[in-house]
Amino acid sequence: MSKKPAATHTANSAPVQQSYAPGTFAPAPQRATPARMLAAQGKVESLLFLRHGEQQLLNIIIPFIGLIALAKFDLVPGEHSLDKTFPFVLAVASMSSGFTGQAISLAFDRRYGALKRTGASGVPAWTIIFGKVIAVVAVTVVQVIILGTTALLLGWSAPLGGVIFGLFTLFVGVATFTAMGLLMGGTLSSELVLALANLIWITLTGLAAWAVFSPEVDAGGILSIIPSIALGHGMVEAFNGHLPWMQLGILLLWLLGTSFAANKLFSFTAK
Repeated sequence: MSKKPAATHTANSAPVQQSYAPGTFAPAPQRATPARMLAAQGKVESLLFLRHGEQQLLNIIIPFIGLIALAKFDLVPGEHSLDKTFPFVLAVASMSSGFTGQAISLAFDRRYGALKRTGASGVPAWTIIFGKVIAVVAVTVVQVIILGTTALLLGWSAPLGGVIFGLFTLFVGVATFTAMGLLMGGTLSSELVLALANLIWITLTGLAAWAVFSPEVDAGGILSIIPSIALGHGMVEAFNGHLPWMQLGILLLWLLGTSFAANKLFSFTAK
């Protein structure tokens, strides 16, 4: 039989039970390590994101159909149209998952109190934010596999260095647009986010398409300060084997600025 801790007495008081020594009980309940919290949050966010039908439509099915349409119906002039079409579609898909998807889902999590309940469980804000980043990365990996396989079947090819540069540029863009989505979804009301996120996504996509596919537009100039143009043009350059230093620098500036603002202004509850 286990020993009970001895009782002590104080003047004019009832007996006080001494605390048990550490290790008396197993398992010993305690807060998980940051790595385990991040892994668990990232897994949950990824599963929720991948199971959501609307997210699958916006992030995978529409880019998949768009890639085939742009490649098969000669909508983009040029013998090697896939050299521009495939990087552009990947850029648009990353904007969808990182910016629009995260902004809307985060805003409604705040509206219905789901985010507040998660925060009340002791999970810090940074874990929730980076868990959502992991979910976007997981979706991006699925996008790369599906869209990349489709592009290869359609006849696309690129040098090994171009593939490495392209994937690096893609994930910098994913991080940038995810930070933008978290800033919007973590600060504005769900109704405002629902309207603005779609409007901004359509505008950014249109500007990127105009810059990438119009030969008279200097997409590598001052227009690159627009993040969608920087990503779209940078992706084309990267897959052609050239590391787009200027576009990467612009995307990193957007990433740092929006990440800082999101961390400062992020709110668990809707206003």
